[in-house]
Amino acid sequence: MQLSLNVPALFFPAISLIMLAYTNRFLALATLVRSLKSKYEQTNNDIALQKQIKNLRYRLKLIKNMQAFGVVSFACCLFCMFFIYLEKNITAEVFFALSLIFFMVSLLISLLEIQLSTKALELELSSIEEDESIVKKIKKKFE
Repeated sequence: MQLSLNVPALFFPAISLIMLAYTNRFLALATLVRSLKSKYEQTNNDIALQKQIKNLRYRLKLIKNMQAFGVVSFACCLFCMFFIYLEKNITAEVFFALSLIFFMVSLLISLLEIQLSTKALELELSSIEEDESIVKKIKKKFE
């Protein structure tokens, strides 16, 4: 396969957009961590909050790794373009393959983080549903 300069150049917008999405996820989690911290300080040693904080800590690590693999993918893409410019096609192809592999790893970690995020939201919703059912039961007793 002959790699032209256009092939890795087309990969740049995809990497840039995914990095922007990762940054937005990180900022949303950072806001949530700050609000949970203040809530945790107000309620002494709430076990549910401790579990949420542990989950968020793990998700932050995942996002850090997603971003790191995205940056390495971007760098490999740049190296690929550099070696195409130098007409070192085999080296360019290796760097392009590495770029694709690192991008795939980044996406797989992102999928794992999304699964954890969804699971955390489902737990939160189930606790709300349980609270509502308790309130309904109490209202029924007083009616």
